[in-house]
Amino acid sequence: MSSFTADPEDLGAYGPLFDARGRRYTVASARVQKNVVIVRFAEIADRDAAERLNGTELFVERDVLPEEEEDDFYIADLVGLAVEALGGEPVGEVVGVHDFGAGDILEIRPPRGATVMIPFSQAAVPEIDLEAGRIVVDPLAAGLVESEPSEGPGPGDDAAEAS
Repeated sequence: MSSFTADPEDLGAYGPLFDARGRRYTVASARVQKNVVIVRFAEIADRDAAERLNGTELFVERDVLPEEEEDDFYIADLVGLAVEALGGEPVGEVVGVHDFGAGDILEIRPPRGATVMIPFSQAAVPEIDLEAGRIVVDPLAAGLVESEPSEGPGPGDDAAEAS
């Protein structure tokens, strides 16, 4: 099991865990072994039943989590936010937040076409406004455009005209 708590062994510190169907699991014990947390649940009596839980996402109730401080948020709060470019143009909606090992990635559903993935970094996402229900992205830093259009002649253009 992967744990998203600061101390992986504190998995049960927030109370019972729930799966997507609402089934409750009480952590009886938890220990870290290599890079996973080995958990024993009070409701699971045998190894076969425990193995059937492999891959099951478990959650805590939101009201038991610490209050966010100013400029802090929970990753789940990003899903559903509108996405705008720096100039205010609509880009889409956040439909997922992923961590494939090299940092968080936002999955955005544009008004048309397939979803796109952008890095969740300060450069790519300079503004998060939970109250307004939106995030602002820099299309260049987010990789949504290849490059900014250049203004005026570039280096060497004068030489080409003089020839």
